[in-house]
Amino acid sequence: MLSTLPVTGAPIWADLGTTDPKGAAAFYRSLFGWDFEQGGEEVGGYGTFRLDGRAVAGGMAVTPDMGAPSWSLYFRTPDADATVKQVEQAGGSTTWEPVGILDLGRMAGFTDAAGVAFSVWQPGEHKGFEAVNEPGALIWTELYTPDIEAGAAFYGAVFGWRTLTQPFEDGSYTMVYPGEGTEEDMFGGLWPLAEDPAEQEAGAYWLPYFQVDDIDAVVERARAAGGAVRAARMDLAGVGAFAKLADPHGARFALMQPEPPQ
Repeated sequence: MLSTLPVTGAPIWADLGTTDPKGAAAFYRSLFGWDFEQGGEEVGGYGTFRLDGRAVAGGMAVTPDMGAPSWSLYFRTPDADATVKQVEQAGGSTTWEPVGILDLGRMAGFTDAAGVAFSVWQPGEHKGFEAVNEPGALIWTELYTPDIEAGAAFYGAVFGWRTLTQPFEDGSYTMVYPGEGTEEDMFGGLWPLAEDPAEQEAGAYWLPYFQVDDIDAVVERARAAGGAVRAARMDLAGVGAFAKLADPHGARFALMQPEPPQ
């Protein structure tokens, strides 16, 4: 489950960059029931995906020279300018300097020490997700990285994240939570890129998971709407069912159907 603590380093937002905003809006509506609210010129046309009126993600048009369509994750910071220094001291790079968006907040973009893109949001009037951990909303995040220890060290230095590593099938799984939280506030995991054939070709990145209540039905709707199944359903006892997809324009995301509470 995604941590909802309003503390430094917790996930606060996700957005989709796509070459076809109208097509993407129709695709995700067919999967999750999202409505897309188009933004005005004052925000560059940046829009909001809403679930029953609540903000669950953003969406914007990108051109081919801006990179492939993709989902991006934002982590909370109290000071975007200070985060620039922390990222660079930890071995990462700044891809775009902090910028204010009206009275909504400030944001900045980075790559970590392994070259993985991520962003931060310093909230103003826009506080981030209005729904998580329910069907149609974000429930988990996952970093595919060539070096888990180095990844944990980087984000620990920048955000103060702490980790918990547990046995998982033939290996282990490292989970992360905010430094101001507890192990009950997990929001993501770190996974070795070399151990996942579905991810190796595309390279290291952050993957968002959206909750569903019928994963098989959503996978079929994705196929029918032109999406691709990158990794078929997998069931993990005590956790739930998972599948990895791509939308018709190649943006990668995943589904999670949690096991019912006992």
